[in-house]
Amino acid sequence: MGRVAELAGVSVRTLHHYDEIGLVRPSARTAAGYRAYSADDVERLREVLAYRRLGFGLREVTELVGDPSTDAVAHLHRLRGLLLERRDRADAMVTAIDKELAARAKGLTVTPEEQLEMLGARLYEAIGGAYTATRRTEPRIAAQLWDALGDAQTVLNVEASTGSYEPADRDVTAVEPSAVMRAQRPAGSARCVAAVAESLPFEDHSFDVAMAVSTVHHWGNPMAGLREMRRVARRVVVLTFDTDQPGWQDRFWLTRDYLPEFAGVLADFPSLAGMADVIGARAEPVPIPWDCADGLFEAYWRRPGAYLEDHVRRAMSVWTRVGPQAEQRAVRSLGDDLVSGRWAERNSDLAHLDAADLGLRLLVV
Repeated sequence: MGRVAELAGVSVRTLHHYDEIGLVRPSARTAAGYRAYSADDVERLREVLAYRRLGFGLREVTELVGDPSTDAVAHLHRLRGLLLERRDRADAMVTAIDKELAARAKGLTVTPEEQLEMLGARLYEAIGGAYTATRRTEPRIAAQLWDALGDAQTVLNVEASTGSYEPADRDVTAVEPSAVMRAQRPAGSARCVAAVAESLPFEDHSFDVAMAVSTVHHWGNPMAGLREMRRVARRVVVLTFDTDQPGWQDRFWLTRDYLPEFAGVLADFPSLAGMADVIGARAEPVPIPWDCADGLFEAYWRRPGAYLEDHVRRAMSVWTRVGPQAEQRAVRSLGDDLVSGRWAERNSDLAHLDAADLGLRLLVV
């Protein structure tokens, strides 16, 4: 027990208490009669301590770890979702603090109401309010996506976020691990289940088709998630990103000239060929219209001034991933080049394009 306490960073007294209340009971004894933890006991203790450190009370933890329908993998996925939500909240608070620091540096008064909003309901607006304001369905991308669904009647939308591309004329079930995103789904949208791509709570071949739209790069294990989609559906349609081509990050002027850190964001992302192979798919290019209604990262390739707008960037996960220093440097450099005319000189070939291939790909089985 002493060794387990040392490894887990808790006191022996805590372990004794967990034993007394039946939360984590050592299931073995040494030859000398000391209590010993089996591998299963340690796994349960890990789950208990993880939930405790996320702020759950002992009664809630007892219910969570005692759920007979939830195995170790399911607990890990649940913990991952909770941690991602905590990260989203922390990112939003950092953004709010940065704004207040900038205001104070300019000598502006920050009201008590504004100070409290950092911790209250407005926090969730900071996390996702910009998302619903700028991440809308782009009809031309939707048409290509829905055409790929074919005659499917039952559709599973995996890690669906707010459901921008869910077809209205099909029987759709959505899966989304984030409570923040689930709360932003519009009234009347498809039924949404709290789950992750890597562990879909459905029987084999439960759906005609499983779709995933610009979300694979957020998954902890993209290949496992794709295999799960292939398991629960007869066909699979995935909108994702191609990093196979050498120098792929130079396709887009923003990552080429201002944000080289983007390459690091996708450093561990599976190859397009690998993703296609694991589900037996073919790949189709998805051009991005110059006036794309969906504010995804590449959407403003012909409207560079949009990237100077904070609410536009907040709806793009890339900026959170690269960090505030890289973001501020990129925005400052882009702003300077727009004023000086340097951006226009470098990118004059874009002025008359109606759409651009910036690496979006549709995998279709």
